Amino acid sequence: MFTPQAPIASGFTAASTASEAMRGIDLTGKVAIVTGGYSGLGRETVRVFLATGARVIVPSRNVERAQTALEGVVGAEIASMDLVDPASIDAFSKRFLETGLSLHILVNSAGIMALPELTRDARGHELQFATNHLGHFHLTLRLWPALVKAQGARVVSVSSKGHRFSPVVFDDIDFERRPYDPWVAYGQSKTANILFAVELDARGQKDRVRAFAVHPGGVVDTGLAKHVSMNALKAAGAVDGDGKAIIDSAKGLKTVAQGAATQVWCATGPRLDGMGGVYCEDSDIAPQRRIGGKAEFSIGDSLHETGVWPYAVDRDAAARLWTVSEHMVGLSRSGS
Repeated sequence: MFTPQAPIASGFTAASTASEAMRGIDLTGKVAIVTGGYSGLGRETVRVFLATGARVIVPSRNVERAQTALEGVVGAEIASMDLVDPASIDAFSKRFLETGLSLHILVNSAGIMALPELTRDARGHELQFATNHLGHFHLTLRLWPALVKAQGARVVSVSSKGHRFSPVVFDDIDFERRPYDPWVAYGQSKTANILFAVELDARGQKDRVRAFAVHPGGVVDTGLAKHVSMNALKAAGAVDGDGKAIIDSAKGLKTVAQGAATQVWCATGPRLDGMGGVYCEDSDIAPQRRIGGKAEFSIGDSLHETGVWPYAVDRDAAARLWTVSEHMVGLSRSGS
């Protein structure tokens, strides 16, 4: 059963915080894994999950860095894993599966943005696509038995309004024949996050695994924008003349606590029981745009406009991406 890509009057707003979205939720006995859980939105997600009783595991390429970043978040468990290293993902997943634990929540929150130069992973894949999509695709498939065991799991992929910078260009995902553009590459990876949620939900329903993609909002204070120039951030209206982040939730410019609200709502909200395969923003299901948009976007456009582009929730494209991704990482959902 497909969930309509349309708001459901959740009762939350763009100004709602992660703690508010979790009010009344009890995660005692639940297990969550949050990639990127040592900084920004991921760290806030870990904090509120722990505060409501969950056991939370944070995979990180740099365990010492993660330990330092999470010093004030009591109870977070840190484990070694590198999203662009298939062997590392396999090792982390194997260790988790060997515990026999069910996995109730998987939040794929780690990501990189707008790398100024074309960079590839060890397999030759463009690094934003490899990190933001392929690594999480690989991880989710490897953890599939634990998600099924939960008998009611949710997988949340942190995407972005930046998906409107580009669809997935299937004929040249890795920029082998077209000029590299940092924002086009980022947009392609964020569209992939949404398409992954669409197809994962379609495949997972029979096993009671539901999937969502989210836009957290324009949150500057996360480190994600480290490759974006100060002039570009000022032009987008994301920072003031002194370089300080502007907070205006009505324009999509949020605090970290507000930015994490949508992903924790998708991971736990009872209003979403029986739903999935949709793109959400401001702690509600986002509307679908009627048109594909103009040919080019600025960063400011992606911050302030709402809704999801049709190509990002296209079911045929989602199924195609799944097949292509299986080939790129050498896996099927069963982990074979």
